[in-house]
Amino acid sequence: MKKEIKRLTTAQFAKLHEVNKRTLHYYDEIGLFHPLTKAENGYRYYDISQSIDFEYIRMLKELNMSIEEIEAYRKNPTPANFLKIVNEKEKEIDKQIQKLKDIKTVMQRKKAKIAFCETLQEQEIRIEECKSERLFVYPYDFSKDDISEIFSHLKDIWGIEQIRMGMGSFISLDNVYKMNFDKYEGIYTIALNKKSVPNSLIKPKGKYLCGYQKGTWDKLPALYQQMLDYANKNNLQLTGYAYEVGLNDFVISDEADYITKIVIKIQEIS
Repeated sequence: MKKEIKRLTTAQFAKLHEVNKRTLHYYDEIGLFHPLTKAENGYRYYDISQSIDFEYIRMLKELNMSIEEIEAYRKNPTPANFLKIVNEKEKEIDKQIQKLKDIKTVMQRKKAKIAFCETLQEQEIRIEECKSERLFVYPYDFSKDDISEIFSHLKDIWGIEQIRMGMGSFISLDNVYKMNFDKYEGIYTIALNKKSVPNSLIKPKGKYLCGYQKGTWDKLPALYQQMLDYANKNNLQLTGYAYEVGLNDFVISDEADYITKIVIKIQEIS
């Protein structure tokens, strides 16, 4: 016995696939997707066997294919043409997945920073064990360079997700000892992934002298001096650069609540 195909009205088919009836009417008008049968009373019906085709059309739309591109494929559906679409879209999907992973990483790290900031006092200096980090760096003269031009350039070479990780600045220890804060070496960001970019360096793992300051940037010179005094008092040999970064930007309304972190590598004594 031949199994009867289930016929569906436009309203029923729309409800089944959770779309607006107007979408089905539009697809019918432009010839992209028609009801399969026409009854003696003149009514046109979809049947359940069309569901897979319709969902593939929706899938291609979700993958940012235009109606015109989908129509072109529907007029000539071959394995070769479908595989061409699949190969192109797989690359786009992988790129989007990586983008979402990067966004998740940015949000998780920001969440951790905010939670950490809640534990801090007005000012703290302490020694911390830090893991190795890969940094993207870019030379920058704060007194001369146009930050808007630099931002645009870094967006091109680093990518916007990388910039969302946050950017800090770094300064030579020589300038720190001289209290010369007019000359920074440049700006940096912690690498999100293994993307290859010009000018990267490894901030080595080990013990770091860390300083935390709540308030505006004009308080940083005093924090630096107290960190140097702490190192001298505890016979710590400092090395490398001093790295500065804000921890709670975007989550405060008053710059007096801004928290800056400074880290300087402690030379290991063998």
